[in-house]
Amino acid sequence: MRRAGEGASLSPRRGLVLGAGGVLGAAWLTGALHTLERVTGFDPRAADYLMGTSAGSVLAAALGAGVGTQVLVDNQLGIVTRGAPKLDFDPDTVSGGKRPPLPRPGIGSRSVLRQRLRHRSYVHPQVALYSLLPEGRGDLEPVGRLVDSVNPGGWSPHPHCWIPAVDLETGRRTVFGSPGAPDALLRDAVMASCAVPGWYQPVRIGGRRYVDGGVRSSTSANLFATVDVDEVYVLAPMASYELDQPRSVGALMERGIRRYITRQLTGEVRALRRAGITVHVLTPGPADLETIGGNLMDPSRRLFVLETARRTTAEKLEAEPVEEDAR
Repeated sequence: MRRAGEGASLSPRRGLVLGAGGVLGAAWLTGALHTLERVTGFDPRAADYLMGTSAGSVLAAALGAGVGTQVLVDNQLGIVTRGAPKLDFDPDTVSGGKRPPLPRPGIGSRSVLRQRLRHRSYVHPQVALYSLLPEGRGDLEPVGRLVDSVNPGGWSPHPHCWIPAVDLETGRRTVFGSPGAPDALLRDAVMASCAVPGWYQPVRIGGRRYVDGGVRSSTSANLFATVDVDEVYVLAPMASYELDQPRSVGALMERGIRRYITRQLTGEVRALRRAGITVHVLTPGPADLETIGGNLMDPSRRLFVLETARRTTAEKLEAEPVEEDAR
């Protein structure tokens, strides 16, 4: 595997990881991606490897199909530019609202629970916990239509576009688009990666049920430790190395989950660095979190999150290198 410094005349091979984060995570990612390109000159579409989880999978699919960051920002703002790709996507309605519909009765996956009890090392405890949640009733077809609008049929034209999801029968992570993964339409893989347990219906691919890739990891960044890249940009809306001090119960609970996700991200970043890869990490800071609040699915805050991300990301990138301390 070639690393930075080996063959200095060659441009570095880059990976881009876009994490989970719901409606507001997508808005934050859009603002951060646009600013990253503006400040550093790195066009996210030029990444040699793309990987997106949940909300990040939607953006990875768009980037892989050649949609630029300005078009993504314009879509968030409701601006349609002549000649630009037309995204069939309304960020305020596509999620179905800030509260989930009443889920179906019962446990999401009894088979995952049985395998966790029989073979503790086989199923990640986090996945086993999520398998207790019932099947949701939310419909992700609008997300499928968005993917179809930029990538009609088949898989991504990008040579390495990876979309993690979790097999609800085995509890194992499946990374669609990676070597050895089951065949899937890009639209189905993205919907599967967005299928939050208890909120949305699992997505069937090849006769198996799949749910949100964030059930296993909000980024799965460590999977890039074995591919031919020199540096990786990780944008993780659900992690934060600097927290705010919210007062609402909902926001306090969200920050507790965020601390856990940040610890998980730290371990994944360390795995990349042990492989000799330069890692750049961007996560929301206190100003972003104040705007996000306690519900990542609340579309009423979306434009505020977008504009805040553009400002805070610019401040971070212009003040110091994008690499954050993986504590």
